Amino acid sequence: MTLTLIDRTRRTDAARGKDVVDPGAAPEKAPDSESGAGPDPAPRRAAGREADGLAVASFVLGLVGLLVFNILLGPTAIVMALLALARRTRRRGRAWLGLALGVADLAVLAVLVTANGTVAWSIGG
Repeated sequence: MTLTLIDRTRRTDAARGKDVVDPGAAPEKAPDSESGAGPDPAPRRAAGREADGLAVASFVLGLVGLLVFNILLGPTAIVMALLALARRTRRRGRAWLGLALGVADLAVLAVLVTANGTVAWSIGG
């Protein structure tokens, strides 16, 4: 079985023997060294950026959650960190810190709720 690749960007003018560029065709891509036509790396790069963004967001939400809204920001930081780690982020350290800070948010909430006896707590006393 043979695979035939059709180059739609160039066509040969049979009468003149010249190469003519087809204006409606897609531009040429550099062929891949193994298969001849390389896959588009954009989806892989977009998924990596998304995972990196999740790692940074989990870190920031976990950090902010230590001060305010830890009942919401703690679990959100944990979920985002786990998603970033599952998607193989390049910022694994930030994802692990976001996970740790999310757990710390919930620990701080538990300590403050136990001390005050209510979910609504304040630092000022």
